[in-house]
Amino acid sequence: MSRWWLALPLLGSVAQAQADSAQSLSNGLVEDSTWSLLNRSVYDQRDYKHGARNSGARNAYKPRDQRNGLAEEWAYGLMGTFSSGFTQGLIGVGVDAHAYLGVQLDSGGGRAGKARLLGLDNDGHPKSEYGRGGAALKLRLSNTVLSYGEQRVKTPVFSSSDSRLLPETATGFFLTSNEFDTLKLVAGHFNESTDRNASSHDQGFVVNYSDGRQGNSFDLAGVVWNPAAELSASLYTSRYEDNWNQHYLGSTLTHALDERRSLSLDLNLYRTTDTGKAFSGQIDNTTWSLVSRYAQGPHGFSLGWQQVDGNTPFDYVTRGAIFIGNAVQMSDFNAPNEKSWQARYDLDMGPFGVPGLNLTALYVRGFDIDGTHVDPNGGYAYLGYGKGGKHWERDLEARYVVQSGKAKGTAFSLRHNVHRGNTAQAELDGNQIRLAVEWPISGGL
Repeated sequence: MSRWWLALPLLGSVAQAQADSAQSLSNGLVEDSTWSLLNRSVYDQRDYKHGARNSGARNAYKPRDQRNGLAEEWAYGLMGTFSSGFTQGLIGVGVDAHAYLGVQLDSGGGRAGKARLLGLDNDGHPKSEYGRGGAALKLRLSNTVLSYGEQRVKTPVFSSSDSRLLPETATGFFLTSNEFDTLKLVAGHFNESTDRNASSHDQGFVVNYSDGRQGNSFDLAGVVWNPAAELSASLYTSRYEDNWNQHYLGSTLTHALDERRSLSLDLNLYRTTDTGKAFSGQIDNTTWSLVSRYAQGPHGFSLGWQQVDGNTPFDYVTRGAIFIGNAVQMSDFNAPNEKSWQARYDLDMGPFGVPGLNLTALYVRGFDIDGTHVDPNGGYAYLGYGKGGKHWERDLEARYVVQSGKAKGTAFSLRHNVHRGNTAQAELDGNQIRLAVEWPISGGL
């Protein structure tokens, strides 16, 4: 049973529509249409070593009989998107569509497939090319939009990741209401999500850690409050059918000390419990993080703490639905009962004569992992957590965005990531080098 009763307040809110609503200002289906093309080239090399008892965790991405070795891929992605305007009248009608293509540039001498840039055939070999496309019908009344079809979604409990070659998508209903100046209300019902390197739409949901039986639907509802530019807060509830209920509370506060200095706090809290037939086993998990940031001119200094209270890892559906502060490049630092801290430094090179160049250095250390009480019949027993697990990760990144000229907006990024841990945690040791180039093109009809 879906939770569309959660969306009923949205239907009442549209009755308060004003004459200057988004729909009343519509210029038409074609007149407000936009399109974009994103060219992306990614080279990803991962040197896996040892560390975990098995390779089942999210970032291992390796068959269990190939726990060590080199994963290397170079690929090109082309992402085309089209967003129509809305027809005029009380209820506007429109459509959003997308088409994605991924092409293998180098298979790494047979080492491809493990970095998950490319799609895989039935034998587990990387395809020379793969792609997918989809569309969503959308209706707008006042400032409320209902979409149905294949689309990209951004919420803390269900979110389309775009962290590799091609982005994730999800199929279902999604409702967004902006009838109030400081409040946004959302609700959704989905029956599948499509992974970043997938070309088919019939694989159910992308679940990051549990190998339990999949549920058939995912429901969510949330409210986002933005009373001022310095403060935002959000509250979500969600259900992954016959697996878990998950609730989220998040808040961001920024305070300017003067024209060059500021302080900010970022809080994220998830509460997850099993539900229905509990295909993933017994779950009673509270996971939270708090990150503080001090900015002075081009410099940014961050310190963070993250904690998992529960005998299962913090899990989530879709690759992007994790907003906790210590979920970084190679590990989420989300093991059972894990505690972790983060130190980060950011530098904007603009004041030093290189506008568009940003440098980042980050270190996270996790400890006190204890997965010895995980449900032996649940979806996490295969991960093989022990007691006394600990690990660390160091990430370095340089990112440059062209500021002017014909190549304006083109972005170059270079990352070097290192992860190390003992055998009581579930992530492999590894070194990663990732080079990405993005060239966007956009326009209107």
